[in-house]
Amino acid sequence: MERKNEVTPTRRGVELALTLFAFALGAGSYLLFYVNRDLPFPSIAPLAIGCWLVLCVGAHLLIRKLAPYADPVLLPCVLLLNGLGLAMLNRLNYGSEYSPAVLQFTYTTISIVAFGVVLRWLGDYRSLQRYTYILFCIGLGLLLMPLLPVIGKESGGSRIWIEIFGRSFQPAEVAKIVLTLAFASYLSDHRELLRSAGRRFLGVTWPRIRDLGPIAVMWVVSLAVLVFQSDLGTSLLFFGLFVAMLYVATDQVSWAIMGLAGFVVAAVLAYLFVGKMEIRVESWLNPFADVDRNYQVIEGQFGLAWGGLMGRGIGIGRPTRIPLVDSDFISAAFGEELGLVGMFVIILLYALLVMRGLRAALSARDWFGKLLASGLSFALALQVVTILGGVTRLLPLTGLTTPFMSQGGSSLLANWLILAILLLISHRGRAPIEKREVPVIVDLAEERTVLLAAVKPEALA
Repeated sequence: MERKNEVTPTRRGVELALTLFAFALGAGSYLLFYVNRDLPFPSIAPLAIGCWLVLCVGAHLLIRKLAPYADPVLLPCVLLLNGLGLAMLNRLNYGSEYSPAVLQFTYTTISIVAFGVVLRWLGDYRSLQRYTYILFCIGLGLLLMPLLPVIGKESGGSRIWIEIFGRSFQPAEVAKIVLTLAFASYLSDHRELLRSAGRRFLGVTWPRIRDLGPIAVMWVVSLAVLVFQSDLGTSLLFFGLFVAMLYVATDQVSWAIMGLAGFVVAAVLAYLFVGKMEIRVESWLNPFADVDRNYQVIEGQFGLAWGGLMGRGIGIGRPTRIPLVDSDFISAAFGEELGLVGMFVIILLYALLVMRGLRAALSARDWFGKLLASGLSFALALQVVTILGGVTRLLPLTGLTTPFMSQGGSSLLANWLILAILLLISHRGRAPIEKREVPVIVDLAEERTVLLAAVKPEALA
C-alpha cells in the first residue's frame, strides 16, 4: 500500500488571525484614551492606525514568504506588546510638543524593516556557528563600550549608554544577541567535553579546573559591569544567560550551582566596595528613608497601589508623576491604569513569548539552534524579570528596558532581531525535510541462489 505524502501545516492563517487581533487591541487602546478623557480623536488617528495595520500585516507577509513554517504565535505576541507600548507612550505624552510615541513608531518601522532583512539574509542561521571567537570579542567590546571616556554616558547612576552625534544608544542590547550567538557556538562544539569530564562529589559531577575558563571570563566581565557601570541588571542578565545555556548544554546542575555562587560573591563584593551599589541596595530595601533620592520608586509604588485590581482606566490615572515613566517605569503606568489584572495579562504575554521560543529550541534539529533559541528566550525572560522586579521592589532597580514596550530604539531593534532569529530556528525545525534518503528495495524472488562458502559450525563458536 502506498503511503500518502504528509504535509506539514504552515499555520499562517492562524498567525494572520492573531495578528489582526493584536492590531485591534493596540489600535483600541490608542483610541480608548481619547474616549475616557472625552477628547476628540486627533486628525492624524486614521493615518496612524492605517500605518500600524500596514506594519502588522507587512510583518506577517514577510514571514509567510521567507519563513512559512515558523511558529504562528511569536509575531502576534510581539505586535500586541509593541502596540500597547505605542498606545501608552501616546497617552503619557499627550499635549506635549515632543511626542515620544511618534519617535517610537519610527523606531518600530525601522525595526520591522531590519526584521525582514534578517529573515531574508540569514536564511540558514547555522552559518554563524563558525565565527565563535570573533562574535565573542565583538560582544564583549559592545558590553564594555560605555566605559570609554568620550562616548560613554552615565544616566540614573548607571553607565550603560554611549552617545554619538547627539544620539544615545545602549550597546548591551545588541551585545546580548552577539554573545548568545558566541555562547551557542562554543557550547555546541564543546558540550560533550563539558558534560562528561569531571569527578562526582555528593552525587554531582563537578567540572575540571581546565574547563572553567569560559565561566571565569564571564564572571570577570559581569563583575566589571557591576563595579564600573553600576548596573546590576545587565550583569545579572549576561552572567545568568551564560550559566543557563551551560546547564542546557551539559545537563549538569553543578554549573548552575557554581554560577549562582559566583554571582552572589560578586554582588557582595560590589556592595562592600562600590558606593553606588550600596546606595541602590538601600533604595531597594528602604526607599522612604530618602524621599528625594528615591522619588521615582516611591511614586511607582503609589501608582501600582492606586491602580488596584482592575486599574483606573487608560487615561484616567496619573502615571506622569513618575520620573522616566516612558522607559524604566512604563510597566508601573500599565499597573496603575490596567490594574493587577492588566499586569498579569502582560506578564502572561511575555511568558507565552518565552515558552514558544523554548518550543522552537526543542524543535531545532541541531545543537547550535537548540542553544541559540534557548539563550535568546532566557535573555528575554531574565530582562523581563529584572525590570519588573525593580519596579515592584522585588529586586534593586536597574536600567534595563521592558522589551517591546519601553521607549528606546536600541532595545526595540534588538528585540525584533531576536524575534527574527527565533522564527528562523522555528521555521527550520518545523519545515519538512526536502531530501530524504529512500532505501532501495530489491526484489529477490527471481535472483539466483549462490553458495559463497561452506563454514564449519566450530568456526562460528
